[in-house]
Amino acid sequence: MPAKPSLADKLKSLGVRPASDLAPVSSPQGTPAKKAASGSSIDAVVDGRFVQTRLGETFVSEQVYASDYRHGSAPITVNAPLTMLSAWAQEPRFADLPLEAYAFLDTETSGLAGGTGTYAFLVGAARFVEGEFRLAQFFMRDPSEEPALLEGLADFLAPCGALVTFNGKAFDAPLLVTRYTLHSIPLPFKDYAHLDLLPLARRLWRDRLPSRALKYLEENVLNAPRTTEEVPGYEIPYLYFDYLRTGDANPLKGVFYHNAMDVVAMAALLRHTSTILHDPFSELVEHGLDEIALAKLFEALGTWDMAARLFERGLEMNLPEADFWQAIQRLSRLQKRRGDMETAVRLWEQAAGQGHVYAHVELAKYQEHTLRDYPSAMKWTESAMQLVAEQDLPRYVYNHWMEELGHRRERLQGKCAPKTEEH
Repeated sequence: MPAKPSLADKLKSLGVRPASDLAPVSSPQGTPAKKAASGSSIDAVVDGRFVQTRLGETFVSEQVYASDYRHGSAPITVNAPLTMLSAWAQEPRFADLPLEAYAFLDTETSGLAGGTGTYAFLVGAARFVEGEFRLAQFFMRDPSEEPALLEGLADFLAPCGALVTFNGKAFDAPLLVTRYTLHSIPLPFKDYAHLDLLPLARRLWRDRLPSRALKYLEENVLNAPRTTEEVPGYEIPYLYFDYLRTGDANPLKGVFYHNAMDVVAMAALLRHTSTILHDPFSELVEHGLDEIALAKLFEALGTWDMAARLFERGLEMNLPEADFWQAIQRLSRLQKRRGDMETAVRLWEQAAGQGHVYAHVELAKYQEHTLRDYPSAMKWTESAMQLVAEQDLPRYVYNHWMEELGHRRERLQGKCAPKTEEH
């Protein structure tokens, strides 16, 4: 009977060169890791317990957050309807599922590349149970415990019907699909609705915030800075490999904290985003760029009346000049689609006074096609051509405008020419 692979063999298979004095992290029977000569086992560092699953033993750390817990300035209990969020995500189930059906999930992995060579050594998952937010972190002390971790996670997710992640559609979910497949374990979230909060965060804050990383959103949207326990995400794989080498779990305390805060932050972010999508005039929306972002989102969803009101509210707030005029342009075109030409013309005239070419072109179109005032249309066309000639535009932009405006001027010359009487 072939000998079972040693820890050194496992590390080598993962591309890690082990130290010469490696001690085993777990026995073949999956018993708790031995205490290192200069450190501690995981259960001495992190509050938790060893849970026996159908496929072996895994370590689980559990925390409970009361219903009134706030992550920074944001509660974590969602109390707004998810109707608009459901419409944005194009997933009708989000609007119908109870809060208890949502599972919040984040993984800490042996690398960031994904694929069969990457595994999740720590998985944080949480769900609401009787109003409380219950977080469970599943940890494998040794790669041989991966099936037990996956089985324990499956049991935890069993009552749910939706998954909430942050960049999970691109990373966490595909990674777990691979791991469950490799071990021939049924995927627990196969038919779940999946809400990835990262695309929504990009949509809402890409114009105002330089980063949409979860930690940055915590600090700048949720007002929830992390403590000194936090460890940078890029260090986490190396900390785990060090643990495998030495058996010393002390450095992993910060990894558990990092993972827990990621999961809790998702709940707080879901509360915040669902609230402002349900009520975009909420006092939670304090910045003009955020209001404009909401206006664009509602416009994309076809809720034009609400979008117009949000654009107008955003324009009344403190906007950078370039963003102000971009919002004017968006609002003017929206009003044109809505049939409110009076407001659209007023906005075009305002923008034209500041030298915006598109506004001159829109006024030319309005005068030609709606009012049939061809001399006025010619005036706006020629003023637009003059602006294009005076501005330092990229050649392709210059050519685009001049070609379009040249055709328009030629057509208007024919319409403006006096007609000769037929005898």
